[in-house]
Amino acid sequence: MTDDLRFDRDKDRPSLMHLVADGVVQATVDLDDPSYLDAEYMQRISYLVDAMTEPKRPVRALHLGAGALAMARYVAATRPGSYQQAVETNEALVALVRAEAPLPRGVKVKIRHTDAREAVEAAPEDSYELIITDVYAEARVPAHVTSVEFLRLAHRVLRPGGHYAVNLCDGGQMRFLKPALAAMSAVWPHVAIMSEPAVLRGRRFGNVVAVASDAELPVAALRRRCAGAPFPCRVLEGAELKDYIAGATPATDETAIQSPPPPKSLRSF
Repeated sequence: MTDDLRFDRDKDRPSLMHLVADGVVQATVDLDDPSYLDAEYMQRISYLVDAMTEPKRPVRALHLGAGALAMARYVAATRPGSYQQAVETNEALVALVRAEAPLPRGVKVKIRHTDAREAVEAAPEDSYELIITDVYAEARVPAHVTSVEFLRLAHRVLRPGGHYAVNLCDGGQMRFLKPALAAMSAVWPHVAIMSEPAVLRGRRFGNVVAVASDAELPVAALRRRCAGAPFPCRVLEGAELKDYIAGATPATDETAIQSPPPPKSLRSF
């Protein structure tokens, strides 16, 4: 995040608040409806949240990258009573959210001001059922949250059968994405991704949501939701995902790179 940070109220829907940094919309929250998710990648993460356990059951969730707390609001709205912790390095952002887009009454999210990696290093073993990583620095995913070493730390923090979700982005030759996915596959036996075909083929820059677990993923439910979305997307897992990664070497602390910057033409990502 940068110093150019603000909330813009939507002209057509006043309850919508758009978090803007350097002229780019980073997140949108609805003050009247915490279950509303504007960003397509967040909607895809919500498909996992909805399918990972029986409906409305509270979960223990760790959010690496707090943003406007859109996903934390969604978890609280759909799974009341959930214990949630969010990690955010930008204290000014957290203060802005609390002042202009506060959490609904009764929703509690513990916020820690620290780096995502430091947070998982310090967290107790088997302490969360869900980890959502949505970490960006100047519109790019930092290298240190995609390596095998980082993911092993996240795996240690997850409870048996817990789920990991991450928002990644890439385009072109996928030099960032494929090693990051290979690293996930080196840590978890079950990995799936959700994204538009044009993005997966490298024809345009965009988001790829990757999910992982030691347990079988709810792939059928994810496919149904992705197929019925306003902007349908594909789900790759198993042999299809292995073929897509095509032998990419898993990203490590020594080899991981940050994601490429989004094209200037993109208003949000």
